[in-house]
Amino acid sequence: MATQAELLQQAEEARAAAAAALAKADAAIAAVKAGAVSAGTALAHGAGVDPIVFQLAIFVLAIFVGYYVVWSVTPALHTPLMSVTNAISSVIVVGAVLAVGVNLSGNLANEFGFVALILASVNIFGGFLVTQRMLAMYKKKG
Repeated sequence: MATQAELLQQAEEARAAAAAALAKADAAIAAVKAGAVSAGTALAHGAGVDPIVFQLAIFVLAIFVGYYVVWSVTPALHTPLMSVTNAISSVIVVGAVLAVGVNLSGNLANEFGFVALILASVNIFGGFLVTQRMLAMYKKKG
């Protein structure tokens, strides 16, 4: 068993670590309030995590959430889900048009914007074709 002095030493070390974490959190909150950085960037820097790792973790979590959302949808709801996907793709088209049209962002951003524009346009067109075909299945014949 640990002695009372050892327990007091461990408690003091834990208090010092908590105080350091609180100071980092206060600095991150102050940076967000000052408008210097976004909340996600402040959280990533305040926690001592590389921003690329932080963003990659969000991306991986989004993959898992998307997988479980799509595969848990009943077949009757696939048509509305496709319509929502088309709406999201239209937002991507707007962002891609902005990326292609702005000269300030550089050549690489223009190229990625063009690729995003083409892929999102194909996704929208294909989504509407699939939606139309699925709705035709529910129409009465005759």
